[in-house]
Amino acid sequence: MTEQTQANATDSPPSGDLGRRIAARRVQLGLTREETAARAGMAPTYLAHLEQHPGAGPSRGALLTLAAVLRTRVSALTGGDAEVPPGPGQAARAPEFTELSRTECADLLATHGVGRLALSTDQGPVIVPVNYSVVDGSVVFRTAQGATPSLASGCRVAFEVDRIDDVFSQGWSVLVRGHARMVTDPGEAQRLARQAYSTPWAGGRRDVWVRIEPYAVTGRRIEV
Repeated sequence: MTEQTQANATDSPPSGDLGRRIAARRVQLGLTREETAARAGMAPTYLAHLEQHPGAGPSRGALLTLAAVLRTRVSALTGGDAEVPPGPGQAARAPEFTELSRTECADLLATHGVGRLALSTDQGPVIVPVNYSVVDGSVVFRTAQGATPSLASGCRVAFEVDRIDDVFSQGWSVLVRGHARMVTDPGEAQRLARQAYSTPWAGGRRDVWVRIEPYAVTGRRIEV
C-alpha cells in the first residue's frame, strides 16, 4: 500500500503555487525530480511532496537549497516576485556580449511561449504580447477578428522574445522582422491548430491565425 501511494505521488502533476514553480524551473533546466533531489540532498519523495501538495511548508533552509540547485531565488520559487518586471538585478562586472547566429536564433525562437508583437496602428505604434508557435520557419499566433494582433495582417512587423536570468545577470533576445498575413485557407488553419503548442492565455474565441514570414532574424546574448 505504501509503495502504491509513493508511486502515485511520483506520477501526480505539480499542484499549488510553490510546487508548480519548482517543477517548472527544474524542467526549464532539464533536470528530473530525482536529479534535483540528489543535488539538494533530499529524498525524491520529499521533493514530490513539495511539488504535489499545496499545503506543503518547507523550511527556509530547504527553500534556500532548492533555490541554489535551481539557480534562482527563493522569492521566485514562492511567487514573491511574480509582479516584478524582469531585470531589476545589478549588471555583472564583466559581461560578455555576443551576436547569435541564425541557427541559434531559430533554436531559441522554437522554444515557443509568449512573445511581443510590434505593429503600427491608426493610433500609433503598439506592442502586445501573444502566445506563439514556430511552424515551417514562420512565427504563427491565434487571435480574434478585430483584436489588436489581427491588425498586423498585411503589414511589416517586428516580433521579439527574450529570457532574463536575474540571479546571474544574463539573458538573450531574438528579434524577428517580417511580413504578417492572415491565414485564410481552412486547410492551413487546421494544420496550424494541430501543430500549435498551446492555446492563447487570453481565452475566448480566437480563431484567426496570423503568420509572420521573416525576412530578418537577429539575436544577442549576455553572459558572465
